[in-house]
Amino acid sequence: MEYEVKGTIYGINGPVVYVSGKTTFKMGEMVYVGEEKLIGEVISLTSEKTTIQVYEETSGLKPHAPVYSTGSAIFVTLAPGILNNIFDGIERPLDNIAKEKGIYITRGVSVDALDTKKKWDTHITVKKGEYLNAGSIIAEVQETNAIVHKCMLPPNVSGLVESVVSDGSYTINDTLLTIKTEQGVVIPVTMTQKWPIRTPRPVNKRFPANKPLITGQRILDSFFPIAKGGTAAIPGGFGTGKTMNQHQIAKWADADIIIYIGCGERGNEMTQVLEDFSKLIDPKSGNPLMDRTTLIANTSNMPVAAREASIYTGITLAEYYRDMGYHVAIMADSTSRWAEALRELSGRLEEMPAEEGFPAYLASRLAGFYERAGYCKTLNENEGSVSIIGAVSPQGGDFSEPVTQSTKRFVRCFWALDKSLAYARHFPAIHWLTSYSDYLLDLTPWYNENCSTDFVSNRNRLLAILNNESSLMEIVKLIGSDVLPDDQKLTLEIARVIRLGYLQQNAFHKDDTCVPLEKQNLMMRTILYLEEKAKSLIALGMPMRILKENDIFEKIIAIKYDIPNDKLEMFDDYTKLIDNWYNDIMNKNA
Repeated sequence: MEYEVKGTIYGINGPVVYVSGKTTFKMGEMVYVGEEKLIGEVISLTSEKTTIQVYEETSGLKPHAPVYSTGSAIFVTLAPGILNNIFDGIERPLDNIAKEKGIYITRGVSVDALDTKKKWDTHITVKKGEYLNAGSIIAEVQETNAIVHKCMLPPNVSGLVESVVSDGSYTINDTLLTIKTEQGVVIPVTMTQKWPIRTPRPVNKRFPANKPLITGQRILDSFFPIAKGGTAAIPGGFGTGKTMNQHQIAKWADADIIIYIGCGERGNEMTQVLEDFSKLIDPKSGNPLMDRTTLIANTSNMPVAAREASIYTGITLAEYYRDMGYHVAIMADSTSRWAEALRELSGRLEEMPAEEGFPAYLASRLAGFYERAGYCKTLNENEGSVSIIGAVSPQGGDFSEPVTQSTKRFVRCFWALDKSLAYARHFPAIHWLTSYSDYLLDLTPWYNENCSTDFVSNRNRLLAILNNESSLMEIVKLIGSDVLPDDQKLTLEIARVIRLGYLQQNAFHKDDTCVPLEKQNLMMRTILYLEEKAKSLIALGMPMRILKENDIFEKIIAIKYDIPNDKLEMFDDYTKLIDNWYNDIMNKNA
């Protein structure tokens, strides 16, 4: 396609390029810079100067090189072929680039975002003469073994079906039907939509957050749950397990589709992610996990402008599948690297810096990203959701830095990773005293109806024991545990059972890697039943030394391994075990 030259380069400052004089560029317009046609975006306009951020390496660009206009904003291509694919930050497929240009992304490389030659078996769902509203589903394509792709009318198109093809095999650019609008304009409709990444896709209605996103991770589902359509942050220092937690959620959460955005992470770590995901098997269907996953890879050595765009690319892909009626979970790893890209670009633009050099609009950009999450009724009357789980990498593990503090303002789940837990090999290393979830109150009715009426109360009781342990440990650090009365020693012991037997989880154990809610609640009940029986013995004057004689506490810790997820009736045996332990102590000390 031929593009018109609308200006020439006047100045270059890293990824920022200036065009002098009055131009006809539009704010947010995608442009091509230089003879190699590097992709850029207009970010500032005055009567004297146009400022463009370039999404590729600008080395070698010279003044007076041409700048081409496209007339459209930065967009993504939406059609079958997105899943089981790996893109860079501006939706260029890395596999196709590797085939055409080699393993390194060369400048100015131009490849189609999706395969335009592949033919898809298509089932048409509309008839001639039918009136279609914006967003209506017009066809279905089996995109992967796991996901049926529902091709939709664009959100700005509605009208009568003038003509329609029959079921068959079509490419994403073949015309499936024509629509006659109320203005009398006939519009051809294909499987493909193009959507600007910085514009949220419209919905009919937003619902309150009242259904949990079940992850199979006990500390998340029981203690700090996230709702479908909710937002969560995982802050933590180096080596605390941010990426591993996101992997576990991606593998086990009851989301239909996963969008994983590797934003500014180290290249070797991102390579490991790409290799691991390609080998993982979806535990629900037995198909490869990539059948319902899209990866966006933008490593730390790639241009910073593309890193800044990558999270918008990811959220737009997620909204597209939400509009089909799917529940989508986004893993953004990490928003700190994205914020650093903002800071670098802001510095190049000579904007007034705010705290720690970040731009003053950091908070509003974070808000704009997280607010695109939600549980919605789509334009075609389906229900879908986008849940966002963003990792934050504060320097030195300092949660008071600007990115973490700004993120806390816009997310309702805060899963704070603790360095001391990670170094003690306690995983997930989410600390129960510094984490929180504002969704718990909204989700309580769901837990009462679908799980058990005592689920939330059991959770509250366990958390209260852990809080008591924290207070007692201050005393223990000063004068030791021997001087504590037996009831407080029992609190410390039960807290140890909770930490090791409930909160600590083994991702490599077949039963412990993902735990259903029913088993989670039975585990909580068993721990609390043990506490209740032990308290009654302490009240009768039994010392802790006697209570610990037959390793009952160790046996309860081992429940997570010893009771398979499909044999929950075995919990009755542990209730009897606690009763027998209680009776034995009573009989021996009668």
